[in-house]
Amino acid sequence: MTEFSHLDADGSARMVNVGAKPEQHRVAVATGALVCLPATILALKQKALPKGDALTVARVAGIQAAKSTASLIPMCHTLPLDHVAIGFEISEAKISIRCEAATRASTGVEMEALTGVSVAALTLYDMMKSADKTMRIEGIMLVEKTKR
Repeated sequence: MTEFSHLDADGSARMVNVGAKPEQHRVAVATGALVCLPATILALKQKALPKGDALTVARVAGIQAAKSTASLIPMCHTLPLDHVAIGFEISEAKISIRCEAATRASTGVEMEALTGVSVAALTLYDMMKSADKTMRIEGIMLVEKTKR
């Protein structure tokens, strides 16, 4: 019989006890993208979107989301984040998004990085939806996870 880490002996959901694991410096990086029309990218670059500075709002939203991960995802531990950074790379038809999160804890920080990039993408979508009805979010994934 398979034993699941987030289920107790009765099959009820539980949070894993990581208290016995050593604290380590942990870093995770997640990426994703918002694909949109070239005209939308131009409006973004010219700061001509109807809702204002989408990149600044998305950066703040992504950082705040990473800090709130344990409130959003039920079995995640609350982590003391040492660092969260949201970065953007703009090309002709998409905005690539990168979130790096770091902590000194006894469990990983990958969910914080994934949450940060996801909410940054959702915020860009929200800030730009009136200018482009064809946008899509794609490719959200964990690309790096380290511990020392």
